[in-house]
Amino acid sequence: MSKPNTPFRPSQVAESNATGYPEPWAAEATRRHNRRLGDHAGLTNFGVVMTRIEPGGRSSQRHAHATQDEFVMVLEGEAVVHTGTGEHIMRTGDCIGFPAGSGDAHCFLNRSSAGTVLLVVGDRTPGDSVVYPDIDLVGTAGAGGRFLFSRTDGTPY
Repeated sequence: MSKPNTPFRPSQVAESNATGYPEPWAAEATRRHNRRLGDHAGLTNFGVVMTRIEPGGRSSQRHAHATQDEFVMVLEGEAVVHTGTGEHIMRTGDCIGFPAGSGDAHCFLNRSSAGTVLLVVGDRTPGDSVVYPDIDLVGTAGAGGRFLFSRTDGTPY
């Protein structure tokens, strides 16, 4: 973690493609790499993540948060945002927001031949739950904000 009010570059923050998803969805996350900029800066009320998506990769499974807002800006390249209204192409500088509880499940796909970089900002309201409508998956925030996953019938993975 950096010192408060000390400038840093995103390249100074470790990049990781770790995921809490159970298989088979964990394997699909390997072409998505996150730099947790907000954690590095010591932020606790909201998260800021720089996400790099390799060609053919995706940001996540399509999901909707119950209590957390999410905002995404394309910093580099092109992404296809898949929402409840379909698919829309986003290019460098384009932004989109997903209000908490809207039910608008979303994910970002990189169908181009070049990398895509997103800036993702979301709040850290405790007790969030996430629904993944395309797959048999529900996430519930546990201790430390890590999500615990179960099937839609409540059976744990």
